[in-house]
Amino acid sequence: MKRKYLIAGNWKMNAGGASGLELARGVAEGTKELAGRVEIVVAPPFTALAAVAQELEGTHVEVSAQNLYPKDSGAYTGEVSAPMLLESGARWVILGHSERRQYFGETDEFVREKVRAALAAGLRPIACIGETLEEREANRTLEVVFRQLDAIRDELASRPGVGVIAYEPVWAIGTGKVAGPEQAEEVHAAIRKRLAEFSAELADATRILYGGSVKADNAAGLLGMPNVDGALVGGASLDAAGFARIAQAAPER
Repeated sequence: MKRKYLIAGNWKMNAGGASGLELARGVAEGTKELAGRVEIVVAPPFTALAAVAQELEGTHVEVSAQNLYPKDSGAYTGEVSAPMLLESGARWVILGHSERRQYFGETDEFVREKVRAALAAGLRPIACIGETLEEREANRTLEVVFRQLDAIRDELASRPGVGVIAYEPVWAIGTGKVAGPEQAEEVHAAIRKRLAEFSAELADATRILYGGSVKADNAAGLLGMPNVDGALVGGASLDAAGFARIAQAAPER
């Protein structure tokens, strides 16, 4: 299967108002020549989600939320459900990001519940997995990554190709450090092999993104690897021109 590149920008806790609309317009303009070849997604904070979705209506750029709560409705003050995200215009949702795991104590089981809720509602999950620096130095990278992957595998297998995996080595997020192309490919290939042991269809259909200090100057090397199907971009996604250059680095497939 020829997997289309996916470049997603996670704005995190930034650009939550008028600046988000300006950024969204810049992304749409800067990547318009990639329409049809590279899938482009932006993930604004909740405060800008509906407005950004409206701003991007009719363009090639799709909108993602950064999180959800795995109940459809109820007395969960401050939380946002999958149906609410869909109504706001989101088509994607980032789940299990290392910052959610680290700062908010999200467990593998909770991430699985979220992935299940997203798929049930018709949202496409970008499920994040990755090891800390301590775990990498202890040679536990694949142990940790496989544990996180196995927790969501059945959910992803229920609709092969709908969900996306983002491998994000925690030590490379926001630090300026980045896994080299060969390092990234090694883990991506191991993830795909792990999926293939469960289902050849799932392994073939699932896009695996790399995340962790992706920038315009290192994107080409990473995206040139056979098992790297795109990028989940953090800080660099807040600059529309730089984000566009990352997307433009995706080679022909």
